[in-house]
Amino acid sequence: MHRRPFRPRLFAAALTAALAVTAAAATATTGYAAAAGCRVAYTVSSQWSGGFTANVAVTNLGDPISGWTLRWSFTAGQSVSQAWNAAVTQSGSAVTAVNAGWNGSLATNGSATFGFNGGWNNSANPVPASFTLNGVTCTGAVGPTGSPTVAPTTTPPTTAPPGVPPERTVRVYWLKPTDVAYDQRYPDGIANVMREAQRYYRQELGRTFTLNNPVVEVVNGDHPRSWYENTPNGNECYWWVVFNMQQELMRKLSLRAPDPRWINVGEISAEASCSGGGGGGGWVILSGHDADGGAGINGPMNRWYGGMVHELGHAFGLPDSTSTDGTPMSASFYDYPNTHFSQAQKDRILSGPYGAFLS
Repeated sequence: MHRRPFRPRLFAAALTAALAVTAAAATATTGYAAAAGCRVAYTVSSQWSGGFTANVAVTNLGDPISGWTLRWSFTAGQSVSQAWNAAVTQSGSAVTAVNAGWNGSLATNGSATFGFNGGWNNSANPVPASFTLNGVTCTGAVGPTGSPTVAPTTTPPTTAPPGVPPERTVRVYWLKPTDVAYDQRYPDGIANVMREAQRYYRQELGRTFTLNNPVVEVVNGDHPRSWYENTPNGNECYWWVVFNMQQELMRKLSLRAPDPRWINVGEISAEASCSGGGGGGGWVILSGHDADGGAGINGPMNRWYGGMVHELGHAFGLPDSTSTDGTPMSASFYDYPNTHFSQAQKDRILSGPYGAFLS
């Protein structure tokens, strides 16, 4: 998935070698970081015919963070009309709150509060059932005015810290540089690309990978876009953006390369004129034009669907085809969905190191 002419050696050889370098650089962070987690108190402070005011307090229970994005879904048709101390947007029932400029840094056990006015149907105004902070499900108490409720019942397996997705799933990240505005089209669009790839793998293999909820974990980057684009990382500028992203994801989330626990898909809203991306060793790492494509603002969607199928093939262990052979591991992915895995490719995926991820 890149702007250059299709070059088989780029994905298989260069990425595999560079992932080894990345893994070595991350040795000091092998294992889990301090448990990630959060607690949300959602309070309806006042309510009247057709409207209400809510106050939200979010507490970070994990490592210190430099920016936060809180998400929830309304279940009774409520809507947000005006907010303060956070930028709040809504798409259907899904609501996203992003920190203001002055309250984005949260130490461990640090809290931020914001509020909003909203509308309701005068019949029911239930408290949202669950919240996520930077993609991590909040498992602390969540309660309305004067009536705390139990925490959401969705919990991770005992082998993972609270809020970490189950193993043998596909984790997807959108890394947002510090000077890039939050845009819901990116997590939504990238999620749709992943769901289409999930459907395609089931069509081709009779089984497919598992995505998480939310599908896309939004990660607030530590640097402006220009840092990712201009900081050398590897022998070729083609890889700088995506390797800078990958190493930050590994550090923040205690990931590995390769990582036997998850297949990891990272996209970043940064791209220099030479930037590209690729896949291999359980990873897919993609730069700005792929993120834009997933968001629906850069070319026909079948190109981005086919590209993700292609890169996931690398993540599952497939090499590039040596010719344009009608399979998605060649330039035939541009013809998606009119492309199909060969039987040899199917066998290699299922017998490969991540074949057990498919069910």
